[in-house]
Amino acid sequence: MSKRENESPGPEDQFSFVALGGGSEVGRSCHIISYKGKTVMLDAGVHPAHSGMASLPFYDEYDLSTVDVLLISHFHLDHAASLPYVMQHTNFRGRVFMTHPTKAIYRWLLGDFVKVSGGGGDSAPLYTDEDLFDSFERIETVDYHATMEVSGIRFTAYHAGHVLGAAMYMVEIAGLKVFFTGDYSREADRHLNSAEIPPIRPDILISESTYGTGVHEPRTERETRLTKLIHSTIEKGGRCLLPVFALGRAQELLLILEEYWATHPELQTVKVYYASALARKCMAVFRTYVNMMNDDIRRRFRDSSTNPFEFRYIRQLRSLDKFDDLGPCVMVAAPGMLQNGVSRELLERWAPDSRNALIITGYSVEGTMAKKILTQPTEIPSMTNPDTTIPRRLSIAEISFAAHVDFNENSAFIDAVGARHVILVHGEATTMGRLKSALLSKYTSRKGTDQEVKIYNPKNCVEVELPFKTAKVARVTGVLADKPPNEGQLVTGVLVEKDFHLSLLHVNDLREYSGITTSVVTEKQTVTVDAGPDLVRYHLEQMFGEVEVLSDETDEILVIMIMNAVRLEHSGNKSTIEWIGNVMTDAIADSVLAVLLSVDSSPASVKMSSKGTCGCHSHEHDEGLNGEANGHAKERSRIDEISALLKAQFGDCYNLDAEGQTATIKIENMEAKVNFSELTVECPSAALKKRVEAVLDRSASIVAPLTGH
Repeated sequence: MSKRENESPGPEDQFSFVALGGGSEVGRSCHIISYKGKTVMLDAGVHPAHSGMASLPFYDEYDLSTVDVLLISHFHLDHAASLPYVMQHTNFRGRVFMTHPTKAIYRWLLGDFVKVSGGGGDSAPLYTDEDLFDSFERIETVDYHATMEVSGIRFTAYHAGHVLGAAMYMVEIAGLKVFFTGDYSREADRHLNSAEIPPIRPDILISESTYGTGVHEPRTERETRLTKLIHSTIEKGGRCLLPVFALGRAQELLLILEEYWATHPELQTVKVYYASALARKCMAVFRTYVNMMNDDIRRRFRDSSTNPFEFRYIRQLRSLDKFDDLGPCVMVAAPGMLQNGVSRELLERWAPDSRNALIITGYSVEGTMAKKILTQPTEIPSMTNPDTTIPRRLSIAEISFAAHVDFNENSAFIDAVGARHVILVHGEATTMGRLKSALLSKYTSRKGTDQEVKIYNPKNCVEVELPFKTAKVARVTGVLADKPPNEGQLVTGVLVEKDFHLSLLHVNDLREYSGITTSVVTEKQTVTVDAGPDLVRYHLEQMFGEVEVLSDETDEILVIMIMNAVRLEHSGNKSTIEWIGNVMTDAIADSVLAVLLSVDSSPASVKMSSKGTCGCHSHEHDEGLNGEANGHAKERSRIDEISALLKAQFGDCYNLDAEGQTATIKIENMEAKVNFSELTVECPSAALKKRVEAVLDRSASIVAPLTGH
């Protein structure tokens, strides 16, 4: 294993990251990671500044049929709204996972998205309500801190602190660990836990960079500024508009307003509205998942037996048809980007009155009305007729309650996680660039060391490739694990790999521990051997050492076991061998066959035959004579073969005598005489004698049988 670890990473060891959306931008988050032939998609959102197909991630740039798993971090539209499109209108065939609260809210939130996107406009809706329903049935849920495994991909969800149900994911493929934050917050608020630091250090961190190097003011100061601005606006007879996402920060703001109203009786006649078509349904979800919120919410629920989301001073408003727009009020209305819906309609209605106030409480994406209005324009375009402008006199303030990390929180989190590679996503290009520069400056002292931290901020569809070579460790299971081996002891077994997990098993344990069924192939072969059982046994013992005799030596039939692998049965002039086929036994069987086929031609057989030590129990005299005749023939053949080799070596200088028992080799005035029966050389020239002896020895070795006799 140490040798493999020292090898350079190959093409199969390349980790790949591609942002199909959310690369150097905020919106349509969708990231693809792949390693060792496994692919995971992280989020599938839409861009809030665009509509129709233009709002989608660049799905055409990737073969979605290769995606094994799709993980959704939370229910916001810029992270989840294109999921039905992916599942119903592309070649995606993988499995989809999200947390329980995310799935519960996802159904209602995207149902509203379908209605809004299909309610006129230039762009056709991305999918229908039927598509949403069909895709919803295929979505699977995952619990926090529970590890799931799909086709060799392991992933675990952790609390992200962004919205109810938001998750960060630790993804492990073949030992490589990647941690994806999604949108996360390290700040404890009124109802959610802050983001967790994973207990395992990942190799790669994919982190949001929404606020770049920006630093948030303390939460208490933000809340004070918010409530003072609302209070002063009401005192002068104005209305306050707080555009929000229907779910997420809206609930945090409602808790702040509920608490403030409870401690200020003079405001309790002023109505606070939560305006969203999904208000009632979504609040029901929040009431259901109180157990997934922070300790304060759970304590209040336990001690008072009253759900903290059963508001006393806040009214739910599904549409403006029933809204009595008279006098001061506070309106928490969706959507947060002011592109359409209730919040946009109220903005246009209240914009001309200087007593009113617009408070932007979340992050504003480039290209949206929420971002444009922060420039304090004197006029805004009408949603229904862009050529018509509306004077803007209401005051505009930005007090961010967006549950995204600032620079200090993000930087500290990156330190705590400890990854050596950090990929930045979900941030505008300029903002992300500043964050990258700040982080590189922070880690300058580590450059060139094994603690160096590398930062990447890829644009959409630009691939980031990182080489990673993970160690392979096999787990010994079954009977092989019953007795630990001694140091240096060789352990043999079958190495089974499944979903990047290696197991070393005894062949008999394959079915139980891996589900692999095995088959045994028994092979049998019969050859003709003109020799008796004693001679067969003798040659096999010369080749393999001791052999196990399974039959009585006095039997006409010889049955022996060779190397506990090949069974031989010899009867008459037939030898049958039988063995269970595998690499080792096949090689032993081949060797046994080679010995059997050379028994009758071996000089040792001739010698044994001449002494009457071989043959069958009957017709002993005749077989002795035959053996002697065969011995002479074989010896003549051996001499002829050696003579041919000498002739090939010395050419015309070589002459065989008439009887064929000796030969002479004459080179100029030197002559050497070869005696084949003794395999000796006589020559007055030491140099020629040595050369002829060397050739004679090699020739004798070449024609000798495998037994070496």
